[in-house]
Amino acid sequence: MSYILKPKVHHPSLQLNAVGLTRRDYEGSISTLCAGCGHDSITAAFIQAFWELDIEPHKVAKLSGIGCSSKTPAYFLKEAHGFNSVHGRMPSVATGAGAANRDLIMIGVSGDGDSLSIGLGQLCHAIRRNVNLLYVLENNGVYGLTKGQFSASADPGSTSKKGDINSMDAIDGVLMALTLGATFVARSFSGDKAQLVPILKAGLVHQGFAFIDVISPCVTFNDHEGSTKSYAYTREHQLEVIQADFVMPRDEIEVDYPIGTARRVRLHDGSVVTLRKVNEDYDPTDRDGAYAHIREHLLSGEVATGLLYISPESIEMMEQNDAIPEPLYNQSYETLCPGAAELEKLQQRFR
Repeated sequence: MSYILKPKVHHPSLQLNAVGLTRRDYEGSISTLCAGCGHDSITAAFIQAFWELDIEPHKVAKLSGIGCSSKTPAYFLKEAHGFNSVHGRMPSVATGAGAANRDLIMIGVSGDGDSLSIGLGQLCHAIRRNVNLLYVLENNGVYGLTKGQFSASADPGSTSKKGDINSMDAIDGVLMALTLGATFVARSFSGDKAQLVPILKAGLVHQGFAFIDVISPCVTFNDHEGSTKSYAYTREHQLEVIQADFVMPRDEIEVDYPIGTARRVRLHDGSVVTLRKVNEDYDPTDRDGAYAHIREHLLSGEVATGLLYISPESIEMMEQNDAIPEPLYNQSYETLCPGAAELEKLQQRFR
């Protein structure tokens, strides 16, 4: 009897990168977000980007605030450092962490509520200071953790699951970042992995504040006030042994369309968003041109995506302040606290 030995076929997720790690080594905890949530697609893009860049997880610090989006860092790079801050206060924590250890690759993950409402002031100053940070805004237009109220990024005229109409203008994070002087600005869609992964990679290697707005659909909110089948009504009228919700699983939305073209994408709730990728001859170093391009397509009902702006002369915050290149965490006490006499000299400069 003869035996034929077949070559062993390795699954793509077990392929090794330059530092000897597989894609699975860049994964984290199992997601507890709703099935089909766009945020999980962003998580997959993060995993792919880090694996392709051959970044060792322990060299990364992940920071977030409060919200569905802020749970994302738990779902990738389980061996990295992480901190879940107070609602809207992630940028200041990231600023301090980055200043203490400039060897870390800093990532901030936030949402439209966390960034454009309670955390708006912190985000603005992090951009102004050009903090060396990749800042990903997972944008779904609602407060997903508190049952779908409109967020500051909700478009005027859009309706909630209850049928309420949003009468307020939206804050466009990309236009705001450009106005405040961000040195890297991009936008993508959670289901467009072919576009999102390269943008994340570019943001990770950028020296300075890299702002990426990612349209990320929310799949929930089919319970509404007045329904006797809603979660709220049920909780009020029954004795629960354990509190649990059920959300109908949905498929993740994925798109693939050529550079320079537009694609209409129907979301789970039936609404439609029109995405347009920038042309090959688009100049991402022209801030005014980027602003005009975004506004032009915004007025025509399209969301411009791609690398929208990057500064070729970006100087991150610590370099601006002529800080020492070594991480502060390994400096001596005498270096960090030179004493009352030196403090007095410093204060004299501001009197």
